Amino acid sequence: MRRIVPFALVLLLVTAGAGLLWARRPATAFDAVPVVRSTIESSVTALGTLQPRRYVDVGAQVSGQIQRLLVQPGDVVAKGQLLVEIDPSVQRATVDAGRASLAGLRAQLAEQRAQHRLAEQQHARQRRMAADGATREEDVQGAEAALAAAAARIDNLGAQIAQTQATLKADEARLGYTRIYAPMAGTVVSVESREGQTLNATYQTPNVLRIADLSSMTVWSEVSEADVRRVKAGMPVYFTTLGADQRRWHGTVRQLLPAPPTPAGKPGGGEANANPSAAGSKVVVYTALFDVDNNDGALMPQMTAQVAFVEASAKDVPAVSVAALVPVSGGDRFAVRVLRADGTVESRQVRVGVRNRLMAQVLEGVEVGDRIVAAGADSADRTPAQP
Repeated sequence: MRRIVPFALVLLLVTAGAGLLWARRPATAFDAVPVVRSTIESSVTALGTLQPRRYVDVGAQVSGQIQRLLVQPGDVVAKGQLLVEIDPSVQRATVDAGRASLAGLRAQLAEQRAQHRLAEQQHARQRRMAADGATREEDVQGAEAALAAAAARIDNLGAQIAQTQATLKADEARLGYTRIYAPMAGTVVSVESREGQTLNATYQTPNVLRIADLSSMTVWSEVSEADVRRVKAGMPVYFTTLGADQRRWHGTVRQLLPAPPTPAGKPGGGEANANPSAAGSKVVVYTALFDVDNNDGALMPQMTAQVAFVEASAKDVPAVSVAALVPVSGGDRFAVRVLRADGTVESRQVRVGVRNRLMAQVLEGVEVGDRIVAAGADSADRTPAQP
């Protein structure tokens, strides 16, 4: 008994100490973040290329050597301004020949009209003589035939003159094409020819330069086939460019092209190939177009745009991390765990609105300042979710 009593006392002291330590144990630590006010945006991201909204490729309609090229890339031109002069020697010679041929036909016409008047006089004389019985019937008939032939030759020469005039008009137009004028006001963005170069316009029109109106730009954006159904005409959109200090340009989707770009040289390419990077890719993308003002000239052709198509947005609303949401019944209902003041965790149901990959708008269930425990964290005290 003397040995058992000290042992029991020691055991009692150890048990009491363990109970005291257990009572004073620290509360379970949770990784919790507060509900805060934030601006949330649900958007579709894409890459795009800037192109002038209005531009024209200026080409040569006649063949010949470029004698003068009066503009360079970057020059601002007015509508009707002289841009290029092509050697007009061949065209001028053709016009001169046409004018000489026309003058010759008109001289023949004057001569034939004189012959026609003579034929009329002879025919009238034969008819008077026939009335007096002083001529033969065949002479009268010959005079009538000569009069009709003279009239026919006049008609023939009139037709030749009309044909020659039409040919001369076309030749004069081709002579005018040796001087190329600006079809619109704008900026020369590229020049594809040089002075002294010989242009051959026999089979296709060679491009000489491009003029664009840089005051308004169009963004040709590449939308993945996984996101294309979320992009609609009329939805708001904005973009940034590289090195623009995060400046945003805003616009509205004008058009979503119904077919993906087709590689150049295949049927159906056309205007959709204005975005060549998409045309050569194996990934299926669709082209969405929207316009933006460029009055300050900050945007330039072929710039890369980082585009965001805005599906929905909410400004200065209660928001929680998407990582803290646990689906409960689908739709907009989720479960979250709220950290109480005593360190225990309460499970609640919340209804969310606009959400993206990181944050979700809270419509009901929690308030700003509530601390939300990340999904998957261990809990020492859980209560059923409150509807």
